[in-house]
Amino acid sequence: MRLVERRIGFLFALFLALLVVAAARATWLGTVESRDLGNRALTQQEEEMKVYARRGTITDRHGIELAVSEDATTVFANPFLIDDPAGVAEQIAPLLGMSEDEVTEKLTDQETGFVYLRRKLDATRGEKISKLGIEGIGTVVEPRRTYPQGSLASQVLGSVGTDNYGLTGLEESQEDTLHGTDGLRKVVKDATGKPVSIVDVTRSEPGDDLQLTIDAAIQERTEAVLSEVGQLYQPRGATAVVMDPRNGEVLAMANWPRVDANRIGEAPDYARANRAVGFTYEPGSTFKAFTVAGALEEELVTPNTQFTIGPTIQVADREIGEAHDGGGGTLTVADILAQSSNVGTVTIGLKLGTTRFDEWVHRFGFSKQTGIDLPGEEAGIVPSADEYSGSSIGNLPIGQGLSVTPIQMAYGYSAIANGGVAHTPHVIADDTGEARRIMSAANAHKVARMLEGVLQAGGTASEAAIPGYTLAGKTGTAQKAENGGYSDTDYVASFIGFAPSRNPRLLVSVMVDEPRGSIYGGEVAAPAFEKIASFALPYLKIPPQ
Repeated sequence: MRLVERRIGFLFALFLALLVVAAARATWLGTVESRDLGNRALTQQEEEMKVYARRGTITDRHGIELAVSEDATTVFANPFLIDDPAGVAEQIAPLLGMSEDEVTEKLTDQETGFVYLRRKLDATRGEKISKLGIEGIGTVVEPRRTYPQGSLASQVLGSVGTDNYGLTGLEESQEDTLHGTDGLRKVVKDATGKPVSIVDVTRSEPGDDLQLTIDAAIQERTEAVLSEVGQLYQPRGATAVVMDPRNGEVLAMANWPRVDANRIGEAPDYARANRAVGFTYEPGSTFKAFTVAGALEEELVTPNTQFTIGPTIQVADREIGEAHDGGGGTLTVADILAQSSNVGTVTIGLKLGTTRFDEWVHRFGFSKQTGIDLPGEEAGIVPSADEYSGSSIGNLPIGQGLSVTPIQMAYGYSAIANGGVAHTPHVIADDTGEARRIMSAANAHKVARMLEGVLQAGGTASEAAIPGYTLAGKTGTAQKAENGGYSDTDYVASFIGFAPSRNPRLLVSVMVDEPRGSIYGGEVAAPAFEKIASFALPYLKIPPQ
């Protein structure tokens, strides 16, 4: 009897202990962990998802699509509803383009009832996943940024991140225009995880479209020409700007190496950069036109003013010689520019003097941004007059000792081409480039006439010619600065020109960084100018003259 009573007592004590444990556990869950459990339960029934707005389309000046948004599928999961994570991962990992281990890790995350498996997956793959009907796996349509023209103007257009925000280029700088307004969607599910209600709490609003001044045909031809330069001379990089000097519209802005905008993350940093606005270099002889322009404006010379010069000139502690053989003799200002005489240009610079030369350098816009509607524009580096050393007035007039950007050079030459008035360069169609008179129309025309000589017999780019058109331009071959001096192997070859020279409607600037095999602007950059202009002039229906 006592044994029976003991057993009953033991069972009673055991049940009592279990009851106390259960009560304690219930109290713990109902108080300490109530909020967390409530949230978990709620996440198994409700999900709030951001509905990303469709970005505005970017087109060229003729409406050709350069950047568009298309439907893609985002795949997500509720780990609480996945009974066999490894089995599910085995089914969907190949469609997601992920390893089974990666998917399994996401599906076993018990900290949340919502986890992204893959954002913006190709729509066909997303549809296949949806048709599997796996409990706890869901899909939603999201816009994905794509670039139908591949590499065309990719450094100008820039890139967009996973969350639909612009990261570089126009995608970044025009974010407020392109992005639109994101929305919010609430999804209510039943106990099996199937949606029973989908409500857009806030509807998304698409972004505005953006039309550019870029002409896709000219852009394509310009990029193709730079690719030829890249194959032939294996430079570190190259860039070209094609402008209408009458209004500052940029018709093409190309960079080499080319980068596929749809796979921009695979390209190295230097290839993704837009050199036209972000690369600084010493311009060399292309800068001589501004020295001559300043001297004309100060009425110190005329195109026919003669100078008797030697093969070298001494400026303070520096002896400056010609970059080519046969220097010296009697040359007019027009000859000095056509033959790209260093000694002659320095002589003109000395007549200008430090103060007036410095004023004209800044008047042409150097040392400050042009204001082009693109991000990442550099201002270059120009020493102020009070920073000049004794030899500065010998270096600067021939384009040494200061740094500029390709777009600054194009801006300065546009003033010469457009009768002394420069317009702020721009790539967005509804922008209006601010007009600024830099020099008189009469002297601008005189400089333009002198620049015709560069492409004629005896000039430094005499082989660059387009039948029926009179061209004007200037070559540049500049040693790259290196460790306080100049490199013996690395150069920048450049050419800037416009056509027709008596009524300019097209300006083309080409800059090639560290070409191999040949270093001269007349051999490397001028032929590229010729090829670009040979296409653009008839394409734009600009008559020969």
